[in-house]
Amino acid sequence: MPANGTARFEANAQLVVETVTVKDKNGDVVKGLTAKDFSITEDGVPQTISFCEFQTVDENPAPPLTAAPASAPAPPPPPAKVEPVVRTEIAPERPGDLHYRDRRLMVLYFDMGAMPIQDQVRSQAAAVKFIRTQMTPADLVAIMSFSDGVHVKQDFTDDRAALLQTIDKLFIGEGQGFDETVSDDSAADYGTAFGEDDSEFNLFNTDRQLAALQTAVRMLGTLNEKKVLVYFASSLNLNGVDNQAQFAATTNEAIRANVTFYTIDARGLVAQAPLGDASKGSPGGLGMYSGSSALAFSSNFQRSQDTMYSLASDTGGKALLDNNDLSVGIVNAQKAISSYYIIGYYSANTNLDGKYRKIKVTLNGDASAKLDYRQGYWAGKTFNKFTAVDKERQLMDALMLGDPITELTIASEVDYFQLNSAEYYVPVMFKIPGSELALARRGGAEHTVIDFIGELKDDYNVTITNVRDKVDVKLTGETAAQLARQPIQYYTAFTILPGTYSLKLLARDDETGRIGTYMTKFVVPNLDKDQQRIHISSVILSGQRVDMRDALFNAKEKDKVNVSPLIENGQELVPSVTRVFSRSRDLYVFLQSYREGATPQQPLIAFVTFYRGQTKAFETPPLAVTDTVDNKLKTVPLRFSLSLNKLQPGKYECQVTVLDPGSQKAAFWQAPIMLVP
Repeated sequence: MPANGTARFEANAQLVVETVTVKDKNGDVVKGLTAKDFSITEDGVPQTISFCEFQTVDENPAPPLTAAPASAPAPPPPPAKVEPVVRTEIAPERPGDLHYRDRRLMVLYFDMGAMPIQDQVRSQAAAVKFIRTQMTPADLVAIMSFSDGVHVKQDFTDDRAALLQTIDKLFIGEGQGFDETVSDDSAADYGTAFGEDDSEFNLFNTDRQLAALQTAVRMLGTLNEKKVLVYFASSLNLNGVDNQAQFAATTNEAIRANVTFYTIDARGLVAQAPLGDASKGSPGGLGMYSGSSALAFSSNFQRSQDTMYSLASDTGGKALLDNNDLSVGIVNAQKAISSYYIIGYYSANTNLDGKYRKIKVTLNGDASAKLDYRQGYWAGKTFNKFTAVDKERQLMDALMLGDPITELTIASEVDYFQLNSAEYYVPVMFKIPGSELALARRGGAEHTVIDFIGELKDDYNVTITNVRDKVDVKLTGETAAQLARQPIQYYTAFTILPGTYSLKLLARDDETGRIGTYMTKFVVPNLDKDQQRIHISSVILSGQRVDMRDALFNAKEKDKVNVSPLIENGQELVPSVTRVFSRSRDLYVFLQSYREGATPQQPLIAFVTFYRGQTKAFETPPLAVTDTVDNKLKTVPLRFSLSLNKLQPGKYECQVTVLDPGSQKAAFWQAPIMLVP
């Protein structure tokens, strides 16, 4: 007992709510069951049921909502409504409270940043059709949208007039400029300017879309009833730049919150020309004639639908693809919720360890009944005043979790450079926005330690190597002001063989306990097998060089200075990762070419070109290089330093061309970049 005589008792209790649909062998809902009729186990341990409620969902349709006759007198105008200063939120429920008894909860979620204007109009028309003619008296509908953030436009209501008014107020064209970009042969430039007020991490569009969905799911997680979220979007395309952990975190959050996704491709039934219709700029280049542009265009479209399909199926929902009647997808979500039981129990396992727990629900005495329910959930995670041993164990547990923690934003770039005929040097640069440490700064901390832990696995899921490091970040004075504008950079590297690998890395702010996860797959090609092109490494685009003596964030690798090709004369080239560059600073371009067996006197010709749409905006003079590194590969380093102050802000396609006049071989590399003032 404390010296002041006040006793303090603490207890943890986690209420788990399951929605269970019970049907007989004829497919009819079984009614009249009580808690005594069910048995629940969690990880094989029997649980005590605290409450069991039956939700009767009325399936009868409501009469169509029609406009008033022309002869009827117009109703008096409603009083002027003052918009609230605070944004509308989803009203939460207390644990165990069933505020929306016998109702069906549906959310219409419009991803405005992922739909062009014509698709926004089509999705809103489908929502209007559903509300007017297909909504039932049991339905409660909420409306959310995402552009610059997640906005709850309307909380759950059955007022169809209010819902129609809310949809009518959705701003057509909202969210434009954040569409997904590609860097393959199908890429085209729309000339969209990059806003000065947008951070460089906004380029990771899919991560932003999935993180916004996760935010919406957290709001819905405060409701105990079963929920469906109808997601309208024109694309959801995971690619090499996007963090695979965010996709897993979003789906796992939905499973935890008992939310099912029903995704709708707002493009409808698409029949386009092989290179796109008139709304898409021509890709240009040789790919138009070789067929690679058409193949890339088709692959990108298919990949965007695959991601939407996975998002729905992983949460128990369905995707509506290639259908012009988008309201069918809403009706599918509506039919997914029939009469069901809400069963709650307090888990006997009070550990907030973040691990997955399997649930099994059975009906006593009736083996023929079919039960549909959530098969498990992810336990909560907490960060307290752990000891050093506890913190290390927490990091190891988080690394092993199937439910990635995405409280910190992480971006990354993986590159490769050939060392010899077998091995490749693979540097990996991670970036965390400095603003992520604002919470620790507001808490009065003068510094924080960023812990890094990760593992690299091969295609057979065998761990090749591990990463464990920490960085001490000062949060006082000029350093704190600088971190608010610039990201924290962390560098590590591996020496590996060619192949397919998966990388998972966690970063934890030791002051607040917030953890971020980055997961990606990458391929290190075997350059020696390609005899048709010049062998080149990854191309590094950078806006800064760091003096190794003053470098603040570095991995603890003793051989880094001797091995890394990014270090020259004590200066380290820092990859950009997000490829956003300021016009006021020079752009550094670096790559290596490998000419094993070539005559040293034969020069290599290289140049860098910037394209704006189909227009060549800038090109460097050809650079002839004969200098090689004294090794068996005859490595030729190619370096460029470009001034960007003559180019206008906006989106460009950067192309690096390498020519070998002696062998008549060439190599090309392209990537989108963004220039800001």
